[in-house]
Amino acid sequence: MRKLLLGTTALAAAATLSANAALADVSISGYYEWYYNSRSSNVSANDGTNFGQESEIAFTFTNKTDSGLTIEAQTQLDADGAATLIDDQYLSISGGFGKIKLGADDAVGEDFGIEAEDLIAEESTPTVTSATISTDTDIAGVGADLNKISYYLPAMGGFTAGVSYITNVNGVGDHAEYGAQFTTAAAGSTITIGGATSTTDAASGTADTDSQNIGVKIVSGPVSVILAQGQYEAADEDREANGAAISYNMGNGMVIGAYTMEAEDTLDAGEEYTKSGVELQYTIASGLKAVLTVEDYEYKLGTNTDATVAANQVSDSGTNSKLTIVATF
Repeated sequence: MRKLLLGTTALAAAATLSANAALADVSISGYYEWYYNSRSSNVSANDGTNFGQESEIAFTFTNKTDSGLTIEAQTQLDADGAATLIDDQYLSISGGFGKIKLGADDAVGEDFGIEAEDLIAEESTPTVTSATISTDTDIAGVGADLNKISYYLPAMGGFTAGVSYITNVNGVGDHAEYGAQFTTAAAGSTITIGGATSTTDAASGTADTDSQNIGVKIVSGPVSVILAQGQYEAADEDREANGAAISYNMGNGMVIGAYTMEAEDTLDAGEEYTKSGVELQYTIASGLKAVLTVEDYEYKLGTNTDATVAANQVSDSGTNSKLTIVATF
């Protein structure tokens, strides 16, 4: 009798799972990038050319409950060269209250912060191993692979906001991240102001890590402009980065862009990083795009002694050119 009950229970559970699976919408999406990179550097170890690749497949399950909640689960499979791993994976629950996201996915800073190179499809950050300085104006959040809880307010007019939190048993590494955006129309243009801030707790007697980003994006017809600033503070680090970018949609699948940024660390006198670049995006066919990015950069070591490998403590400057073929599915 016990075996019969166990078998009946197993069959019922399987039937329930099958019925629930039938109710879910399942989608598979992904992309594949192949690139050729050529770097002309004053550091011989960085000078030369190379091929690279990156791809991702996302499996998404979506279900709508009788009570009106939307439940979504996603798992991403990433492949970068020879390395393959399960990357972001999360469960989200959405309703009139907003959205709760549980699991390993980007924190809210990625959703609300506005970074200067958001207009650039394939930005790069050529530098040297010893550089401990910002190479963009983005928030320095905590990796997407870490388990976290995030909450997003329901949109109120043009205002949206959210918060993410990561906790650890001993409190060291606890991370809180907040972000918000406001979008409005003015004089035929769309203006979005966004920002994010984060704090990561350190061990007692050690400085916490704080990071902020604020930016404004203006879209007027085919022209888009972004101005942004990022800050980062930690033990022996006090960095500020400022950047700007512009893009123009020429039609016929072509978009051109240009960007510039500069950063400095006031605690390492003379340590600076600057770069300026241009980019051409061309849509070859639906789901297939070519991107050519060329940028000049310069890194000045200054008094930076943060690197663990003294041999890598050098300044560097040069030009980085990158051709990327992107296929999306």
